[in-house]
Amino acid sequence: MTGFRSAMPAALAAARMAAAMGEVPVGAVITDSAGTIVATAHNRTRTDCDPTAHAELLAIRAAAAVLGCARLTGCTLWVTLEPCAMCAGAIAHARLARLVYAAPDPKGGGVANGARVFAHATCHHRPEVVAGVGEDEAAELLRAFFAARR
Repeated sequence: MTGFRSAMPAALAAARMAAAMGEVPVGAVITDSAGTIVATAHNRTRTDCDPTAHAELLAIRAAAAVLGCARLTGCTLWVTLEPCAMCAGAIAHARLARLVYAAPDPKGGGVANGARVFAHATCHHRPEVVAGVGEDEAAELLRAFFAARR
């Protein structure tokens, strides 16, 4: 998988930055078709006072700006947690070729769990989905983050 050696580690590093800021530790990276990182983001919902400031949406916005196109055809989104329904919808609208995520989200996921956005007949674009890449490290980041707050 092109970009694996740098993309998921970069997404995990972004997730650690989010945790250090008191944000839920989710990081996202977008690579182009050659595997080059074009955007990196982490959750900023509290920092930005914006409920839509999920890592995936911020990375999609940044990649679209860098590439000068709203359609990220040929690009891959690498994210440390299964995207929610909102982010899955944005992934479909951005026409990302591939979604690679680390940890599943049984409560809030929108891809393999919950809404299963890509499974709906009304979803006009379905990316290739690869789950479990970097799952152990991503899951541990989330467990530690929430354990410290309980």
